[in-house]
Amino acid sequence: MTSTSSRHWLSQHAHAALRDELARLLRHQHTTGNADPDVTTADRDDHDTIVRTGQRQARIREIQDLLRDAVVGEDPPDDGIAEPGMVLTVRYDDDNDTETFLLGLRHEAELGDIEVYSPDSPIGIALYGARRGEQRTYTVPNGDTVRVTLLDAAPYGHHQSTVRR
Repeated sequence: MTSTSSRHWLSQHAHAALRDELARLLRHQHTTGNADPDVTTADRDDHDTIVRTGQRQARIREIQDLLRDAVVGEDPPDDGIAEPGMVLTVRYDDDNDTETFLLGLRHEAELGDIEVYSPDSPIGIALYGARRGEQRTYTVPNGDTVRVTLLDAAPYGHHQSTVRR
């Protein structure tokens, strides 16, 4: 999947979680010689070991890329434009329902106070760069087209401070 931006916005919490995960993966890799701890010697199969090692290596590269290109803890400008690090409030035009969510990476979901959608999700791709009042469409996995209007876009730090009050 192509990313909407080469820079990734991360909260301090998500950045720390990714660093911790990377450290665990690297520590595991060095202490076990790339063997998977969940596979016993009797059950070890060359193909399975190669697949798991490849998956672990891919995750290590993914985390390293995310951390290398991360913008950590800095709020994007409060300009009402949808981009990673912004809390978006949208109206689904077909039923007039509204939803508020953070446009961010999956580790942001651990923040717990708000739903998180990836910038690379269908709604994230559709809304990226939208301005308040702008309507966009996107296709959901079942093939339906959804119309959505951006009602508000505010930096996560602003949302966070209003939640803590």
